[in-house]
Order: sequence, then C-alpha cells, then structure tokens
Amino acid sequence: MLNLDSIANKFRLSYFIFAVLLCATFVGIFYTAEGQIEKALVKSRLIQQLQLSQEADGNQAIYTTNSGITIYQFGSAPAELQELATSMVQEMPVIVNQQDNELHFFTYEQAGQRYIMTYLENSEVDNSDYPVLAIFEHFESIFYTALWVAVAMSLLIAFLFSYLSSKAIIKPLLDLKQAVESDHQNLTELTHLPSEVGVLARTIDEKNNKLADYLKREQLFTGDVSHELRTPLTIIMGAAEVLSSQLPEGSKLNEFTNRINTTAKETSGIITALLLLSRAPEKLDAPVTSINNIATSEVNRLSYLLRFKPVSCKIVAEREYTANVRPELLKMALGNLIKNAFQYTDEGEVTLTIDKQTITVADSGVGISNEMMPLLYKRFERGMENISAVMPDSNEQCNKSEAQLSAIIEGSGLGLSIVQRIMTHLGWRLIHQTNESGGSTFTIHYRSG
Repeated sequence: MLNLDSIANKFRLSYFIFAVLLCATFVGIFYTAEGQIEKALVKSRLIQQLQLSQEADGNQAIYTTNSGITIYQFGSAPAELQELATSMVQEMPVIVNQQDNELHFFTYEQAGQRYIMTYLENSEVDNSDYPVLAIFEHFESIFYTALWVAVAMSLLIAFLFSYLSSKAIIKPLLDLKQAVESDHQNLTELTHLPSEVGVLARTIDEKNNKLADYLKREQLFTGDVSHELRTPLTIIMGAAEVLSSQLPEGSKLNEFTNRINTTAKETSGIITALLLLSRAPEKLDAPVTSINNIATSEVNRLSYLLRFKPVSCKIVAEREYTANVRPELLKMALGNLIKNAFQYTDEGEVTLTIDKQTITVADSGVGISNEMMPLLYKRFERGMENISAVMPDSNEQCNKSEAQLSAIIEGSGLGLSIVQRIMTHLGWRLIHQTNESGGSTFTIHYRSG
C-alpha cells in the first residue's frame, strides 16, 4: 500500500494525478472536436445528398436513400421533428427494426424552401460522392487507437518521470537526514547550498550549536555544583560524627546528629546521581547491580518515616535480581518511590515486589487525585490535598514531635520528576496505577542484567 506520509510518494502521486487530469482534458477536447467535425462533415454530406436527389428525382416532398438518409420538405416531416428541429444538428434515440439507433436531424433552407435532413447513425452512409467524409471515417478509428495509445504512454512516462524526479528532489533531504544523524561535519558541508535544503541545514546547524553550548554550560554547572557542594557536605558529615562521639550515650541529641549525618550522605548521593544524569547514557558504565540490596538499603534508610505510623513494609522477591545500571541511579529512583509511599501512607502496608522484569512499589495510602494525574511527573508539583489527608488535626499535632511533622510534609515535588528522568535516561519505563482499595502502585519495567 502506498505510504502517503512519504514526501516522495506524495510528489509521485500528485504528479501522476496531474498527468491523468491532463490526459483527460486532451481526451475531452479530442472527443468534442471530433464530434463537431463529424457533424459538420455529415451536415455537408446531407446537403450534397439533397442536391443529388433533386437533380435525379426533381422536386419531391420526401427523398429517401438506401443509406439511411431521409430528407423531408418541412411540411411533410413528422410533427415531432417539426417541433424539435433547428439549424443545429441534434440527436434523438429511436428504435428501428427492434434495435436502438440515434437519429440525427437539422433544418436546412434552400431557395425559400425549408427541409428537415435526417440520418440514422448506425446506417452506412454512401460516401462515394463525398470523399472527405469517407477519409474522415476511415481515419477515425485510427485516431481513437492512437489517442488511447498516447494516453497510456503518457501515463507510463509520467509515472517513470515522477519516480525518477522524486528521487532527485528528495536526495538533498536524505543527505540532510544522514548528515544530521551522522556528525556535525557532514551537516556543515550542506550549509553552503543556495536551495531550501541549505537554508534548513543552516538553521539546524545553528540550533545544534546553541544546543551544544547549552549542554556544555549545563554539564559545567552540574560539575561545578557537585565539586563545590562535596566539600561542605564532607565537613558537615565529619562534624556530625565528632558531635555524636562527644555526646553521652542515650542522649536525645543523638537522634539529630544521626539525622544530620544521614541527610548529608543522602545529599551527596543525590549530587552524584544528578551528575550521572548530566552525562550521555552511552558514556556511562553499567555494572551489574543487585536490585534486592538497593531495595533493602532504601527501606532501612527511610524507615524513620514509618516510626509513628501503624504501617508495615515488606519486600517480596523469589531470588536475587540484578540489572545493568549505576547503583546511584537505581538508588535514587527506588528511594523516591519508597519515600513517597512511606510519606503518603498513614496506615496499612507498603509492598516492594521484585521479579525478572519489574520492580513494583505498592502502598495503601491516600493515592493520587484525578486533578494531579496530568501533573504527576511535573517538577515542583505536589498533591497538597494528599498532604492534608495525612496531616494530623490540631490536637494531635501538639503531641507530635518535630521529627514526625517533618517526615509528614517534607519534599519539594521533584521526586517523581527525577524518577521519570532516570527512567528515560536508562531506557526503562515507569507506570502508575491506582489501587481499587486505595493507594498507588508504581511499576518500573527494567532491563535485567
């Protein structure tokens, strides 16, 4: 089947349709001209026959010949012909000897006498006294045959020409496509062309240069930020460890020093993951990474979010599963999904299921509203109604610790956006489903190692 999405096929089809319309126009002109010429010749033949009949038979009311020609004096003609006949040749269907025929007729005036001239189309007219009509009818069939042969040849030539010319027209576009897909140097070679392809090549080249500059600035920014933040984070972790070692055993401040140290380590891991995301996927190594170990580590790291909730968490896996992925990226993706499940589940259970193709994080929390669905993976978007659903009332809030309230409302709305970006970077897929009993299920379709 012809693919009309192709520019080449569109050009070929339009050219072929143009050829068909052009041939149809010429055929129409030919048939019209042939009909008019034939009518003029036959009209002259009938007038000549009138003269011959008058010379042979004198003045008669009706002249009849064996060749289907009948000439009436106007008053002797059938009434129907008297009403219809004019000086223009007309046609009327008649039945003669139980066969359908076409009767051609017109009026002619000679020496003050009007005549109605008629002839049957399917009758053989004697043209011996009128060689012009005989020659015309002899060549008429030849003309028809030549016409249809010419039409067929024209369409064939049009098809071949459209095919060859479309290849020549599309070739610069194909060269441009290959240049864009290959490297920048080949594209530069096309920018000097004066045609529309050259204009397009120059536009693409300009956009590529701007994009390359933008990516370079982004990579430099990410690298600089990563370098500049690692030093203060290292200092913070070291200071937290020193402070923790100087506190007496069982001190309530140990919780805060541990939180500082843990948050600093998490931030360092996030910086590393973001730095990896700024690089091209093909330039990253992909070691075999244990999904089970990453999942267990993240559940343990984020377990503080469930400290004040009647929520349990379990990991379901028949065996150890692996994937070819940088552990920092997998940790960041799983960590965000687990963190969301822990934060937005007030009671019930969070289940992590791992198999050879998918990683599923299911919770029994408040779920995601329909209004938030279009914004699910947008940056800085949070379901405030979901936060309100898990926030305690004013009386309960007074009895909650500062750590618990922070666990309830922390987040900037970047989690799912970053997870989706990681999925795209790795060539994986993230799918969300709403549970019938409440809560959400996020499924990662990964490539096993």
